[in-house]
Parts: sequence; C-alpha cells; structure tokens
Amino acid sequence: MTTFAGTAALIRLTLRRDRVRLAVWFAALIALPLVAVESFDSLYPTQADLDAYARMASASPAGIALNGPGHGLHDLGGLIVFEVGGSVAIGIALASILLVGRGTRGEEEQGRLELLRSARVGRHAGLAATLLVVTGLHVLIGATVAVSLGVQGLSWPGSVAFGLSLTSIGVVFAAVTAVAAQLAEYARGAYAIAGAVFGLAYLARAAGDVSSAGDAGGSLGALTWFSPVGWAQATRPFADERWWPLLLVAGAAAVCTVAAVTLESRRDLGEGMVANRPGPRAATASLTTGIGLAWRLQRGNVTGWTVGVVVAAATLGATAESADDMLGGNPELQAMLGGAGAGEPTDVFFRMTVLLLAVAVAAYVVGAAGRARGEEQAGRAEPLLAGALDRRRWLLAQLTISAVAGAWLLAAGGAAAGAAYALMAGEPGHVASVAGAALAQLPAVWLLGGVTAALFGLLPRASAAAWGVLTAAAVASVLGPAFDLPGGVTALSPFEHMPELPGGDVAVAAPGALLAAGLALTAVGVLTFRRRDLTP
Repeated sequence: MTTFAGTAALIRLTLRRDRVRLAVWFAALIALPLVAVESFDSLYPTQADLDAYARMASASPAGIALNGPGHGLHDLGGLIVFEVGGSVAIGIALASILLVGRGTRGEEEQGRLELLRSARVGRHAGLAATLLVVTGLHVLIGATVAVSLGVQGLSWPGSVAFGLSLTSIGVVFAAVTAVAAQLAEYARGAYAIAGAVFGLAYLARAAGDVSSAGDAGGSLGALTWFSPVGWAQATRPFADERWWPLLLVAGAAAVCTVAAVTLESRRDLGEGMVANRPGPRAATASLTTGIGLAWRLQRGNVTGWTVGVVVAAATLGATAESADDMLGGNPELQAMLGGAGAGEPTDVFFRMTVLLLAVAVAAYVVGAAGRARGEEQAGRAEPLLAGALDRRRWLLAQLTISAVAGAWLLAAGGAAAGAAYALMAGEPGHVASVAGAALAQLPAVWLLGGVTAALFGLLPRASAAAWGVLTAAAVASVLGPAFDLPGGVTALSPFEHMPELPGGDVAVAAPGALLAAGLALTAVGVLTFRRRDLTP
C-alpha cells in the first residue's frame, strides 16, 4: 500500500462532507466579479470618466495599499481588477486557510483521521485529498471569473489573466496552510500561522506597491517580489499581460506541498512539529470562573482581530481624503455606497467604511459566540459542566466575552479610521465622530450574536446557519445597491436599520428594538441549552 492509497475515496468523502461549504465559498467569491462589469460600466460610462478615475486612484497611496497596483486603470477591465481584485484575493486566501486547515489538522484533532487511517488509507491520502479538492475549487472560481468577464465584453487575455491570478493565490495559500497544519498541534494554531503568513505577504505587497508608486520609485519596491500576492498581481490583467509570474506562484506552491508531505511523514499522528509549551503547575484564580476561562480561550483571537481591524480601518480612513474627488461629481457612485443626497462625500465614504467594519466585527462575534458549539463537539464542555460550573454561567461567559470584544473592535476600528483621516487631512474631530458611528452599529452586531446563541440552544446541529444569516445581511447591505435589490429585501438586514452616521440623524427606536431582540434571542439560547442534552 502506497502512502497516497485511498486518495480518490477521500476526495469523494470530502466533496460529500463539505459540499455546502464549498458551494457557499464558490458563490461568495464569484459574486463581486460577476456584477462588477455592469455596475462599474454604469458608474464610469465614458473614457473621460475612466481617465478621471485613473488619475484619482493612481494618486491614492491608501487605495494602492488596499487594492494593489493600478495597472490599466484607463480601461474598464483594469478598473475592475483594481476595485475588486484585492477583496476577492483576500477572500480566496481565507477560503484556502479555513478549508485546508479544517480538512487536515481539524480532522486529525477531532480523531476522524485516525479512524480513516485504520482502513486501507495511506499516510498522505488525507492531505492530498484536501489539497486537490481546494485546488479544484479555486480552478473553478478562476475559470468562472474569466469566462464571465470575457462574455461581458472585456478582453479575453485580460479576463484569463485575472482568473489565473485569483486561482494562483488560492493554490499557494492552500499549500502554505498544509505546511502550517504540520507545524501546529491544533487547528487554531494552523489557522494562526497561515493567517500570519498571508498578512505578512499582503503587507509586503502593499509596502512595495506604495513605494513603487512614488514619482521616483521607492526603495521598498522590491518587497512586492517577496509576496505571492504580488506575484499574482504582477500578471497585469488588462494591461499588457505577463504570464511568467504565475511560474513563481506555481513553484512556491510546489515547494510548500513537498514540505508538507515531508513533515507529515516525520511526525506522529496528533502531534505537531512545534511542541506546545507546558503550562503552569497551577491554574490562576481567574481560570476557576466561567468568565476567566472564556477570556483565556478567546484573548488570542481578540488580539489578532484587533490588529487586523485597526490596520484595515486605518487604511480605509487614509483613503477618505480622496472622497471628494471620488464621490463629489459622481452621484451614481454615491447611490451605490448608500448615500445619495445624504451629506458630504467624506461622510458618505465613512458610512460605507463603518458598514464594512460592522460586517467584519459581526463575523468575529458570530464565530466567538459559536465557539461554544465547537467546545461541545470536541467534548471539552462536558467535563467542565460536570463540575460546579453550571450551563448558564458557562454559556453566558462565552457570549459576554464575544459581545464586549465586539464593542471593543468597533470602537478601535472606528477610532483608527478617524485617526488616519485626521492625520492625512488635519481634521481631528473625525476620530470621535467615526468611532461613535462605528459603535452605533453595535445593536445589529449583537443581534447576529443573539441569533448564534439561539441556534446553539435550539438547534445545535444547525449552528452554522448563523453564518448564512450574516452572509445574507452583508450581501443585502453592502452589495444591495450594486445588485439593485428591492427595498423589501435589503430591509431584512439589521445593518439597514442603524443610524446613518456620521453626518446623519441619530435614531433610537430601530436600534433599540434590535438590541431588545438580540437580548431576547440570547436568553432563548441560554435557557434552551440548559434543558437539552449535549450533542456531538
């Protein structure tokens, strides 16, 4: 029996087990490119509009840092790559990290891989199956994006280059996560390592591109070539395409894959190449309480999310200086951002920034509140609840930490965005106003946390449906104007009922109702969890 025996059977098992996850990732990642052509064609209908946009985007260091180098911005295809390419690249890398981490270290941590290996399954079959499935997903995403752009009238070479660049990012970070899964002993460690590598790669690309965009070029421009993200974007879709950078990505993916296979052959099942440090001989007093234990388990996530939210929000805030040029003479774009006729362009821009921040923080809250389900499935909740810690206090501790951390992330992100704008534009008053606008989104965020708690108590096996609720709300509020969704559909999103701040009126009734609903759903989750059996 070879070390890859049973790979085909495990591919079928993975496709069956993760069919919903794979379908959701596919739909989410192709959504923006699919609607981009029609949306941006209506926003920039003439060559003069495209030229004005190119001048504005080329002069925005924050935009270049966030989206990538602005190649071919005088063409609709280049504009689309600049506007949506960065966001889709982040989503594709995140999909690779989560799917590969779950399919490798996650399966091993749960003990399912050990059961599979007891049959006629080779040592590397699980790793190979996961990488092949995730690679297939990214190939399908890249092909769909390329074909959709091509049939909508954009140049086929540029469309193919864009699709291949997206696929290459997904493939290389799938391989990076495979290596991380061999180093860490637990899935969360693998996620952290792979996420850190992607974050460093994106920051290196951003620093290099911003440095290169200077009038005389910059000394940090070479950093772009140390980043797989930079290699993928160097294909220059719709701007004299270059194909050779894809060889760099393929080479890096191959090296990481070989490294992952080699490391897996040299470690024991259930162990990582990097051993965890032994803990203290005695627990601190805080760990004897539910809230102390919950904070100990979540503090690493809170720290990581704080860094990510602050960096992303500050980047967007620095971009706001160009809001007058970008929005002032373009009412269609103001309408797409949800701010037609509703104040200064800077306020409209910050409303969209605050909305994106709220969606991101809601993702943290849903994940943190859903951690209780992960503890239950892993069997770690049962011994805790068998002692003096009752179910209500245990679950309330988890939910309290997630709720407080959500408020902290909103405040930190809003303050970072306002501070970055204040430094660029010299208007310090925006620090408090943007932070307050971000905190005004808290009822919507807490409502989604309440939905997660209620599902955990009532339908624990359907707890993942909370992510579907969040996705639907995000699509309705963020992409609703671009999709031209009916008002009755967008009204289903809790974010639509938050005050339009900064610059708008402060409303109390709708946020208060959502806050009450969130508390009620949380109470339902806590009370029903107290009465049900623990389920794997």
